[in-house]
Amino acid sequence: MATGKGIVCVTGGTGFIGSWIILRLLDHGYSVRTTVRSHPEQKKDLSFLTSLPGASERLQIFYADLSNPESFDAAIEGCTGVFHVATPLNFGEPEEIVTKTAVDGAIGILKACLKSKTVKRVVYTSSAATVQFTSNKDVEEVDERFWSDVDYLKTLKSFWSSYAISKTLTERAVLEFSDKNGLDVVTVIPSFVVGPFICPKLPGSVRTTLALVFGNEEEYAFISNVSMVHVDDVARAHIFLFEHGDAKGRYNCSSNEITIEKMAELLSAKYPEFKMPSKDFLKEIKGYKFPSMSSKKLLDYGFKFEHGVEEMFGDAIRCCKEKGYL
Repeated sequence: MATGKGIVCVTGGTGFIGSWIILRLLDHGYSVRTTVRSHPEQKKDLSFLTSLPGASERLQIFYADLSNPESFDAAIEGCTGVFHVATPLNFGEPEEIVTKTAVDGAIGILKACLKSKTVKRVVYTSSAATVQFTSNKDVEEVDERFWSDVDYLKTLKSFWSSYAISKTLTERAVLEFSDKNGLDVVTVIPSFVVGPFICPKLPGSVRTTLALVFGNEEEYAFISNVSMVHVDDVARAHIFLFEHGDAKGRYNCSSNEITIEKMAELLSAKYPEFKMPSKDFLKEIKGYKFPSMSSKKLLDYGFKFEHGVEEMFGDAIRCCKEKGYL
């Protein structure tokens, strides 16, 4: 297998962010190993990955599962870097089970990185859910010093609470392990990720941010004010932080913020075929008031976002049409 810039591993390669990181890594000249969950009953169609430019020469697929952390050893052995994107998305499962799988899986992957003796840096994909859920309602903007309050999240008793708790506790565990063991780990904290998707399945963050287009009223509360970022910017940020040697700690990755009213205005003007709710109706929505996310640390480090809100929506809608979701 040709090495080019070296061999790196991406966990969770069939997901929205993971598959886009693979696309960009191949584009940058890396040889990529990716892990996908093994389904002995049904063989997954992975042609959306194997048909990426450069994949036939520089992409290898391994089977691994977070519930069996040692299954990642083979994919990581000999790599110079690991992008740990995989996460359990078992909404509805007890929080303790989701968190245990996520934490044990992440720590197992970090142990495999240490064992390899070749991994120079790990980039861990976190989530806005680790910074935005503070019990202090007066906080209007969060940077990397903020952590979501797990006790507060438990009181919310929402279907996504287990995800938010597991991401918060996993990122904390990853950073703690890296400090104790001298492993170079950087974490990327994206807001709602929007844009086109390589994977066949409609990503949850795209479905939610396009709730007005899909007419999913039950999701309007989540987008009354929302921080967003284009999937390509997220992938580029991962690679940027991997390649820049003195990157340290956590990095928020969010380029824009928009209210549901502004969203409806923009979508109505660009896509008159989708009927938007009235302004009066939207004003009445009792939404979650999320603090905005500051990406100053990432920007000060030299990263530049390339995509705005109109492009995020335009790319996502075009892709949903192409794949038959709209």
